[in-house]
Amino acid sequence: MHVGVDSFVSAVTDPSTERVVGPAERVEHLLEEIALADTSGLYSFGIGEHHREEYYDSAPPVLLAAAAARTSRIRLGSAVAVLSAADPVRVFQQFATLDLVSKGRIDLVVGRGSFTEAFPLFGLDLADYDSLFAEKLDLLLRIRDSTHVTWSGRHRPPLTGQGVYPRPVQDPLPIWVGVGGTPESFVRAGLLGLPLMVAIIGGEPRRFAPLVDLYRRAGAEAGHPPEALQVGLHVFGYVGESVQSAADIIYPGWHQMFTAVSRERGFPTPTRAQFDATSGPDGAFFLGDPDTIAAKLRRVAGQLGGVDRLSLQMTNPRLAHADLLRGIELLGTEVAPQVADV
Repeated sequence: MHVGVDSFVSAVTDPSTERVVGPAERVEHLLEEIALADTSGLYSFGIGEHHREEYYDSAPPVLLAAAAARTSRIRLGSAVAVLSAADPVRVFQQFATLDLVSKGRIDLVVGRGSFTEAFPLFGLDLADYDSLFAEKLDLLLRIRDSTHVTWSGRHRPPLTGQGVYPRPVQDPLPIWVGVGGTPESFVRAGLLGLPLMVAIIGGEPRRFAPLVDLYRRAGAEAGHPPEALQVGLHVFGYVGESVQSAADIIYPGWHQMFTAVSRERGFPTPTRAQFDATSGPDGAFFLGDPDTIAAKLRRVAGQLGGVDRLSLQMTNPRLAHADLLRGIELLGTEVAPQVADV
């Protein structure tokens, strides 16, 4: 199992001083985090895409380019790129260019996103939520497979053989499909033979086993070899010195973040009991000391029939920079070696 970090580049209030960290300082902190992930032995670092006040990740390729210039071995990627709201030609050009800058260290994870603010921002109709993604993924894969593309669809002007440049170092450029809990999304990824990144933000990870099975069966029936059908997990969590200290560090920001989302979506305000249940042995949240995290990763990998990649998302609006750096260091030096043979 390869282990990495994902970030949404959350706006942060320093918990010890109540000082709001400014955007430029927060981005500088992000680049320090990625540089440490590189030297700590982590496999990958992904940056999300949101168009909201509380996140600074609306332009992931720009941040990833800065990260590529400061690192030498870690793989860099999207977590996820909201393909439904983007032009596949530009997405491919941006990530192919990133692949050149990084000398072949880029993964492109595409999805529809868990928020919908990109649709009105870019003049898109939410009624086209499914068809936009399916059509744009088809075009993106055609561009990956051929420099000159002839293609037509509903949501974009046709291509009539134009060339799409530059071409990446990696051939083909790795493209993963980010999914939530919709069976159709798992089947589509399997039929296309694309690696799968499963976002687990609630419930119990073991409950995703039937969906991962569905993905693997669809891929096998479509004739794709097992090695092409990789499974990754994107999960929330934090690695601390102990289970209790990790919980104490993370809970205030968790409560702030999920309270805001719950209000938007009409859900009840989250409680400490929910946090503790979500952070427990069978919960979706991976939180604790290195040994606890490693044991949980091994258990979940067994429940899902194998996991190729784990990306721990430690975004939190009240997580001090020093604590985040420590969490990254522990993940790379103490957790990753324990699961390298899983």
